Amino acid sequence: MLKEFKEFALRGNVVDMAVGIIIGAAFGAIVTSLVNDVIMPPIGMLLGDVDFANLYILLGEGDPVSPYASLADAQAAGAVTLNYGLFINAVISFLIVSFVIFLLIRNLNRLRREEEAPVAEPTTQECPYCRSTIPLDAVRCAFCTSHLPAG
Repeated sequence: MLKEFKEFALRGNVVDMAVGIIIGAAFGAIVTSLVNDVIMPPIGMLLGDVDFANLYILLGEGDPVSPYASLADAQAAGAVTLNYGLFINAVISFLIVSFVIFLLIRNLNRLRREEEAPVAEPTTQECPYCRSTIPLDAVRCAFCTSHLPAG
């Protein structure tokens, strides 16, 4: 049983999948930072100094009661909140990751199509006597009228 597990674990597809998951997790962290630290601050500034991470709707009071300066304060007080600002950040992150994956797969498919393109069979040959281009199945050259060798 240990031998079978070793064969399974060291199979190329499993190792490739593990590498992909690790790289994907790291990429997800980069995209999250891009959204939270680079994209959303200027958008928030343009909308009147709005911090999207702190946008929420208060559903239930905590102890102490509102007003809360931030989402973290509301959560620390035990308030029930609907965190739509975090949801907006997650949607933007998802759109960025989806677009990058789309571009990656599109380019991989393009490379596969180029690799799989069949090589066209020749339909012409060169006459060994006059070097003119003639059909592949010709038995006599149309230019010099020589009989062509079979084959």
